[in-house]
Amino acid sequence: MKRYLSSIVCFLSFLLFLNCSNDDENNNSNPLACSTQSEGGIYTSCGVDFIASISLSEMGASSGNDSWGWTDPSSGKEYAIMGLDNGTAFIDISSPETPIYLGKLPTATSSSSWRDAKVYENHAFIVSEAAGHGMQVFDLTTLRNVTNPPQTFTANTTYTGFGSAHNIVINENTGFAYAVGTSTFGGGPHFVNIQDPTNPVAAGGFISDGGDAYSHDAQVVTYNGPDTDYTGREILIGSNQIEIVIADITDKNDPKTIATLSYANVGYTHQGWFTEDQRFFLLGDELDESRVGFNTRTIILDFEDLDNPKFHMDYTGPTPAIDHNGYVKGNKFYLANYRAGIRIIDISNIESKSISEIGYFDTFPSSNAAGFNGAWNVYPYFESGNLVISDINAGFLLVKESTPD
Repeated sequence: MKRYLSSIVCFLSFLLFLNCSNDDENNNSNPLACSTQSEGGIYTSCGVDFIASISLSEMGASSGNDSWGWTDPSSGKEYAIMGLDNGTAFIDISSPETPIYLGKLPTATSSSSWRDAKVYENHAFIVSEAAGHGMQVFDLTTLRNVTNPPQTFTANTTYTGFGSAHNIVINENTGFAYAVGTSTFGGGPHFVNIQDPTNPVAAGGFISDGGDAYSHDAQVVTYNGPDTDYTGREILIGSNQIEIVIADITDKNDPKTIATLSYANVGYTHQGWFTEDQRFFLLGDELDESRVGFNTRTIILDFEDLDNPKFHMDYTGPTPAIDHNGYVKGNKFYLANYRAGIRIIDISNIESKSISEIGYFDTFPSSNAAGFNGAWNVYPYFESGNLVISDINAGFLLVKESTPD
């Protein structure tokens, strides 16, 4: 376990390639105070402070992948959930500078580079691309009683209606989970009723019309956006390799495609997230940077009319690194950017096409090239403002946006 020691303000930061400004015409970034932060390795950052880290070796793993979070409703304590090649780690971050690795839930079958978890009603739901893995369900309240960490945990139950899955999506408003990238429903969402968390029940699935049924990732919301035709409906936005698919999945027995949308220079339609008003959708393509050769691109789509989605703008980042998972919180977009670490982007003027990077924490400072190393995921939803970074190579990192002097 590592602790924050110090930071050194960089004079003439451009000499160290640490300038947060961005020359793209759609961006209005201002340079921020920059620092080098050394904790058994060197991370570079602008506007983001290192708090603590836990290495892969401390968690008995070879590589890291996805992450999520849970806040205990009875105590307010915050916990990080991190996917590893050989299981799922649980970390108590209620004392941020001294996080505690509580232990691991081992993979249900074999190791895999892909593992994903989401949370509903104090339970973690975990899938993996490991063959025959299914969906593990783990009661997170178990973490309250860990007295001698690290422990080896056991799943409370495992749903076996599918084997491997690339990802899992949960709509906490309805109590349904959606496994994507399984061998069922053409790789489209596999519906599971998890309203009774330890008794998951198959509830059908969805194969989109035309295009590509395989969903690599998705977001499912109870819709309350500008298109009043769909108010209160359960809407799925699928990132389906070659296109975005918008579907009404309210009726699990009769899900319907609303619209599909592609865009220029498609590489691999990977993952996206709504703005909080559900007007715009920020989409990442995982292969466009390496195939086309431009800098990190976020495609922003206008979903004012769900039946007629439109391209709004491209946001171009300051490095050629590949973008991975991104999430919106308030007027900020938190992007896991592989070798460029995590980037924090101000989207308060997204409607007028003015977007700017306001901070970053680079977990792989030796290179910003388009390669599959570095930050896999960032979880920005803790009330404390602490940000969880799950890194393929560096393991678990906890950071926080700097407080202005």
